[in-house]
Parts: sequence; C-alpha cells; structure tokens
Amino acid sequence: MTHPTTSPRIVFVCLGNICRSPTAEAVMRALAPSWEIDSAGTGGWHVGAPPHPKAVKAGAARGYDLASLRARKVRASDFRDFDLIVAMDEANRADLEAIRPSGLSTPVRRLLSYAPETGVRDVPDPYYTGGFDDTLDLVEAGCRGLLRDVSSSA
Repeated sequence: MTHPTTSPRIVFVCLGNICRSPTAEAVMRALAPSWEIDSAGTGGWHVGAPPHPKAVKAGAARGYDLASLRARKVRASDFRDFDLIVAMDEANRADLEAIRPSGLSTPVRRLLSYAPETGVRDVPDPYYTGGFDDTLDLVEAGCRGLLRDVSSSA
C-alpha cells in the first residue's frame, strides 16, 4: 500500500462482520489509534448486530473493545473511501474483487499476507470452528505485520 499523506484508511472484511473483521478492526484501532479503521462483511445477514459474544469475550480478555461495533455490509463506496481493503480469507478477497466497481483500483489484500511467519494464508472463521482465541492470535499477527508494512512505506 502506498502511504497516503494523511492517516491510512483501512477496512477489514470477512463474511458476516461479526467475528474476524470486527476483531481486526478492534486490534488495528489499538495498534494505530490515529488511523481510520472500519470493518464490513460480504454478506448482509448480521447488519446492525454486535459482534459474536465469544469474539467480544476473547477480545476483551486481551484489552480490545469490540462491544460497541455493529455489523455492516460492504458498499461499493468502500473502494473509493478506503486506501486498502483487507480480506480475512481468499473467498472474501474473491467476493470483493467480484463486486469491485469499474475504474477503482483500491488494493484488496488478505490479512495474513502481512504475517507470512504464521504459515497460514487465511484466517479461519471461528463462527464455524469455535477457535476465537486462535483467530485472535492470527488477527494480531496480521495487524502487526500490516502496521509494519504501512509504517515502513511512510
């Protein structure tokens, strides 16, 4: 990502915006409080809902506040309003590319491309796996890597 002259604007995206992407939003807000951070889902099933209670609990145990966040669906305007769109897995990335408005070249990257040391490409969805702490471990690694990447590009 090319570092903009202002604070980076980043949106994290997963499937329903109740587990992985709000977790990433909360972690990144803690790591880079001056950045503009948001999250969204490719699906609209949970619009307006708070994050999954187990995601809120896992985050709170590590000092992250997810409780005030609410799910929303990805909008075409996100490709204009953000400098970087970060997908939690390859399916999310592909879904984002499928809805990308023509003429907008906002980068879409997988979160764990910033954490190759994990040996994992995709953040598993704890809604299905139940591994909320494992997901948080991966999200923290990806967010730390993203912070390093953006900071070194400044």
